[in-house]
Parts: sequence; C-alpha cells; structure tokens
Amino acid sequence: MGTSVYIASVEGFTGKSTVALGVVEQLSRRVRRVGVFRPVVRADADATGGRDYVLDMLVAHEAVTTAYDDAVGVSYDEIHTDPVAAMERIIDRHAAVAAASDVVVVVGTDYTDVAAPTEFAYNARIAANLAAPVLLVLNGADRSRAEVAGVSDVAVTELEANHAELFAVVVNRVTDAAIARDVATLVERDVLVYAIPDEPLLSAPTIADLMAACDGHLVRGDEGLLGREASGYVVAAMTLPNVLDRLFESAVVITPGDRPEIVLGVLTAHLSTEFPQIAGIVLNGGLELPEQVDRLLRGLGTRMPIIATSLGTHATSEALTGQRGRLTRDSPRKIATALALFGAHVDGDALLDRLEVSRTTAVTPLMFEHTVLDRATADRKHIVLPEGEDERILKAADILLRRGVADLTLLGDPITVAARAASLGVDLSAARITDPRTSDDLEHFAQEYYRRRKHRGVDLEDARTTVTDVSYFGTMMVELGFADGMVSGAVHTTAHTIRPALEVVKTVPGVSTVSSVFFMCLENQVLVYGDCAVVVDPDAAQLADIAISSARTAAAFGIEPRVAMLSYSTGSSGSGADVEKVLNATGLAQERAPELMIEGPIQYDAAIDLAVARTKLPESEVAGRATVFVFPDLNTGNNTYKAVQRSASAVAVGPVLQGLRKPVNDLSRGATVRDIVNTVAITAIQAQQRLSSPS
Repeated sequence: MGTSVYIASVEGFTGKSTVALGVVEQLSRRVRRVGVFRPVVRADADATGGRDYVLDMLVAHEAVTTAYDDAVGVSYDEIHTDPVAAMERIIDRHAAVAAASDVVVVVGTDYTDVAAPTEFAYNARIAANLAAPVLLVLNGADRSRAEVAGVSDVAVTELEANHAELFAVVVNRVTDAAIARDVATLVERDVLVYAIPDEPLLSAPTIADLMAACDGHLVRGDEGLLGREASGYVVAAMTLPNVLDRLFESAVVITPGDRPEIVLGVLTAHLSTEFPQIAGIVLNGGLELPEQVDRLLRGLGTRMPIIATSLGTHATSEALTGQRGRLTRDSPRKIATALALFGAHVDGDALLDRLEVSRTTAVTPLMFEHTVLDRATADRKHIVLPEGEDERILKAADILLRRGVADLTLLGDPITVAARAASLGVDLSAARITDPRTSDDLEHFAQEYYRRRKHRGVDLEDARTTVTDVSYFGTMMVELGFADGMVSGAVHTTAHTIRPALEVVKTVPGVSTVSSVFFMCLENQVLVYGDCAVVVDPDAAQLADIAISSARTAAAFGIEPRVAMLSYSTGSSGSGADVEKVLNATGLAQERAPELMIEGPIQYDAAIDLAVARTKLPESEVAGRATVFVFPDLNTGNNTYKAVQRSASAVAVGPVLQGLRKPVNDLSRGATVRDIVNTVAITAIQAQQRLSSPS
C-alpha cells in the first residue's frame, strides 16, 4: 500500500488546488503510479457535468492512475446523515486507491468565504484515520505576517487535538513580502514551510465565466477562446482615445452595443503591436452592432470573443466585478502558471524526502520529459524559432515562456505574429519577435555568410538575399552567438532546416556526419535510436559517426550508453555486404572511441533481451542491456521506431540532430505543441552540454 499525503486548509480560496497539482507534478518525477482521492465531494453544476472540478483536474494529470469514480469518497449529505458511516466509507474507498498506487494525494474539503472550524476538525480526523501526514495550505492574500501566524497556530492546535500529523505548511497567495522573507519561523514546529506569492491569473475568471455572470451570449469570435482569462475591466464610457489609454493586458472592455467606434478601435488596438492584447468585449444594453459594422467584423475574421448582454452598463459592471475563476483541467495557461509557481517556491525534493517517497528505478515517458524540462529551466538558454507565424509554435512559445524553459526569439513579421498571438490568446510579451527582412542585424549576417561561402561562388548580393530566409537567418543567429540553438521544421522540410547548418555551423571535429536520434520512451525505460531520419544509406565510416554521436547524445541526457550496432546477423553467424558494413563500422567506432561499450553486428533481440543474449553473446557487456541502437540504414531505422512507437505505445521524442558544432533541431511537420516544447528543451540542454565546440 502506498504512502498518502493529506492537503488541507482551514478556509476557502487558499489555492489548495494549486498546491495539490504541484504535489502531483512533483510525485510524477519519482513514482510511476500517482493516486488521488477526495474524501468529501460537492457536485458542481457546471461544465464538468456535475463532477468535482478539483478532482476532475487532478485525474486528468498524465501521472494519475486513479479513475474519477474511484477517487470519490462521500458527499456532504452522507456526512450530515451519518458521520460515522461516512468515515468508514472514506477509509475503505481510500484503501482501494492506495492499494493501486505508489503515493496518494488526498485533497481535503472546500469551504465558503466563512471559515468553518468544525469542517477543518473533520478533515483532521480523516487524515488521522488514513495515517496521512498533513500538508497545511494557508491563505496569505492581504494578510500580515502576524495574521498568518495566528491562523497557523489555530490550525496546528486543531490538527494535534485530532491526532493528525503535520509535516509541511504552504502559505499561498502571499501579498506581504515580509511573510516570504522569513517564512520558516511562521510555524513553531519541525515542519517544512514555504511561501508562494499571489498570482492574479490563477483566480482570474474566464470569458465564459463572465458570459454566464451577465447572462450573455457570444455574438462574434471564436468559442474556443472563451477559456481565456480576464485580468480586469475597462468601462468604455469615454471617447476612443481615452479608452485606448486605459487598455491593459487581458482586459475586458465593457461598452454599449451602439458604440461601434469603440468596438472597432479596441479591435484594431488588439491587433496592433503598440497596444496590450485584450481578452474580450462585452456589449451591454441589449443593443446590437450596426449591420455594416457586423459585416466588417465578419470580413476581418476576428477571433476575439464579443459578448452581448441585455444588462445596462452599471448592472453589467456589477455582475462581472468580483467574479473568481477556477483552476480546471481546461485552463492550460493557469495550469502552466501554477506549476511554474509551485516549482519555483517549493522544494519538491525536500517535500518528498520528508514524506519518505522513494525514487523508482524505472523511467517513464513523463519522468523523462520532466527531467528534460527541469534541466533546461535550471540554466535557461536562448532558442530561436524561425517559424514564428505558425499556430503550434506560438502556443508552444507561450508554454515555454510561462514555465521559464528558455528565452525565445521568434522570426516573422511582427504585425502578423502579434495578430495571430492575439487571436490564439497566447502571451508573447517576454519573447523577441524579429523580421529578418527589416532586422538591424541583416547586413552583419549577410557579410558573415558571404565571408564563409564566397569560396563557393556566393557574392555579397546573393548573401543579402539568402539570409532573409528565416532558416538561414536563424542559423546565423546561432552561429554568431545571438542565440544558443535553433528549432525549426514545423512548416519547413528537413532539408530546409539542415542545409543552412551544414553550410555555416559545420560538424564537430572528428565527426563528418550529421545524423539524428529518437528518444524512445517505453513504459519503464528510455532508449536511443539512431539514425531514423537523416542519413539514407550510411557507409561504414558514417555508421561509426552515427554510433559515436548517438552515444554522446545518450550520455548528455543521463542514459548510460551501451551501443548495439544492429544487423540481421549476430557476431559471426551471418555474412554478406550488409553485415560486413556493420562489422567494419563497429571496428571504426571502437578504434575512435575505445571508452565506449559497443557491440556489433548484433540482432535487435540479442541486444535487448537478456535471455537471448545469454545464448548468442554470453560474454558481451552490451548484449541484452543495450541502450543505444544504431540501425544500418534509414529504411530499417525509420520503420522500426514507428513500429515500436505504435505497437508498444512508446513516446518518440525527436528527431534530435547530432554531430553539429552548435545545436539545431528539426521538427516533424506533424509536430504537436508538446513535441515542440520538448524539442526546445532538448536543444537548450544540448547548448548547456556544449556537445559542439564553440566557433
């Protein structure tokens, strides 16, 4: 039966769900099966279909193995009817979840605005009965240090009175800097204590929340953007210039429906690079926009939500003011922000160590992804994304910036990029957006490209034209130190991405072949496959290059390289030109990198299965334990990685280019937002590792 941790608070609006999500995320770095349990649920009649929205969000986390129905204890009605029977049911339901989990995150009950000591005492008794140490969440919003300390004392006393064990305190939504300066002394117990600053986005309502609050309906814009958060309101009762002066990021503009000039002006500002991006417009008074204006908006194809309500200006403002948002499974910006906040202000390793959560020896796909993102975040690098106008790139950039994974430059027309970002509701304010055609660096890049390529017949005018291409411009940024790495290929071909790097960046000394690997994330381990994307039919020397580069890539990402040079023959059991090529490549690789564990030729089953290895190569230190698989040609490699990906439900991360002096990586044109995020993080780590020598 797994360990459990009980997350409790003494009042409502503490941000307990943020802390619960953060704990689940930290656990997903250590264990394979994270369970969640809610001892008492209150059904919510909203978009979750009557499901508890906190529990609904947690079970959606990739590491959580508990189904929603299994994670439910009892209802408030059951407690009121028979508290003893309810407690027995809670214990039984929790035991079932714990039996199927490595660790269970138990999330205590919710409150109204009024603190309920009786309810907190019941939480304490539940925690004691479940033998679950308590992580206490306190509300620091608009409270002084003394006030927080007072609430803490009351809560700790109540826990002790009910025989619950306190192991950590998180003061959340902190607005007084004095609390964070010496947070450890807030609690007079030997417990971990952390402070998380207030982040208004986490309690900001969505446009959908506001539409429901004013009984409005969508008249124009993208329904998919109703989930964007609103940071505040601008009541546009003045002339347009004064309205424009009052706009701020993610604001909602409230204006009567008979003020078309306000609507058009605000929309124009929204698409401009000179004004903040707003979240939506609410037309009040039950007044429709003139038909000509509506037709104009239809032609512009604006995606920003425009809501209409029959309420007047005052009633609309009153209905919207004070609306609070929730952290739900359908709020990706809030989730990314919550995870970044928790990670920055809570020592996850110390928290789990105090809980005595052991780290599993298995490496799940999610664990590998966490490792990559954590390493990139720990030493942020500057990555250039040449395809800055692509929707997936923009969404990935928002996540990368929000989680602090890398500093970014996006290439493209700033007006187009800003308009698309605005239509998607993503925040690129922390990114640089550069148009190669008008960049101040264009002439410098052209001169440098000319200097490197004039021996190939390139003249200066040709160079000026060439470097306006986003792939060449991005590559020149990397080569000249304006960026640490480049990720492209969501729109462009592999050749378009790699060619500039081959011309300018060149290869690592001692390696003449640019190749690629995929990180194949299986259920409990990560393997490296190369080359599955670049070199069609490598000769023995190229195959040796691929083997050495793949081993270095594996080592850079914490995978001990044991290299299998794959063939249809193991050892001397077969013959033929293909086997000879692999045999020669193995010899070349061993000669050039004698420190590496390399075996070849070897069949796949002998490389990965210990039982087969004992029969075919019993003395080999690689056979049966290989971590790096080098395929004899692209046909074999590409088909094998896709077969394993589909048949074994493996997550394939890549292709990751290797052999270049500086990191440039190619995306599949079918890349998802998640693929892009992971590839940027991998590129950042390659830059950290300095696998390629400096120019």
